[in-house]
Amino acid sequence: MRTATRWVVVIGSLLAGVGLPAGAEGVKGDVARKDRKAYAGTWRVVSLVVDGNRTSEEDCRKITVVNDADGGWVIRVEGKAVTRGTSKIDPAKSFRTIDLTTTEGEHKGETALGIYRLEGDTRTVCTAPAGKDRPTRFSSTPGSGHILATLKREKP
Repeated sequence: MRTATRWVVVIGSLLAGVGLPAGAEGVKGDVARKDRKAYAGTWRVVSLVVDGNRTSEEDCRKITVVNDADGGWVIRVEGKAVTRGTSKIDPAKSFRTIDLTTTEGEHKGETALGIYRLEGDTRTVCTAPAGKDRPTRFSSTPGSGHILATLKREKP
């Protein structure tokens, strides 16, 4: 539990759900609503790399993310909520962007900038630490501070 909890503290608001940004309209708004709907549900972390360091499969399996269709999210370790937050997306960018704000937990009030992709029941998220530039690719190398996570949807 300690190792999994340590990674959750590190990832903070990384594994967030998707909220619709203010003023999203037309096609952009339709794509955002579609992505928001696709994000809703419970997801299990299957791969996590933090600043170039890969988390063990055993620790990954302990972490789930529950997403609401409105963009709210909760990160759980072995079923216990450890942090919560909200998010906004922009699906019109070449890499879809996500801004993640932690509302409860160690990183409360911080916003991390990231990119995401959805492929069926798999989603990938890559974020930079709060206050740093948004990643431009899906990678986490030593010294980057980036967090790269792959999640699989859990069946109800």
